[in-house]
Amino acid sequence: ITLVAKSEVRTSPSLMPEAPAFAVAKLLEKTGLAMDDIAVVKNHNPFAVNDGIFSKVMGYDWAKVNKTGCSLVWGHPQGPTLTRMLIEGLEEAVDLGGGLVLLFGCAAGDMGIAALFLVTEGGEPK
Repeated sequence: ITLVAKSEVRTSPSLMPEAPAFAVAKLLEKTGLAMDDIAVVKNHNPFAVNDGIFSKVMGYDWAKVNKTGCSLVWGHPQGPTLTRMLIEGLEEAVDLGGGLVLLFGCAAGDMGIAALFLVTEGGEPK
């Protein structure tokens, strides 16, 4: 498991649901990757609207986000839910034989964060 890159953004306080999408866009620009390059997409979505806004802003199919569950069932605070999402995302990538895992979410009403991990099997990505 390798941390590939991370990004953070701050927005206007009223743009909390958009902030994670802005962080993901910044991360993709930084790495030169596209959403189609990513095997597992996990969103810390304390509110269901976050997935819909992410899908609209990024042009990404919402049904591909949180395929093995999401943090809505665990509620706040973010710490334990983000940790659980990371573990679930990494496990999902292992089940797929490796690949990129995108983890993202919002915080404090105006922040978006995103991180990209590479899971390899036998040292080489599949």
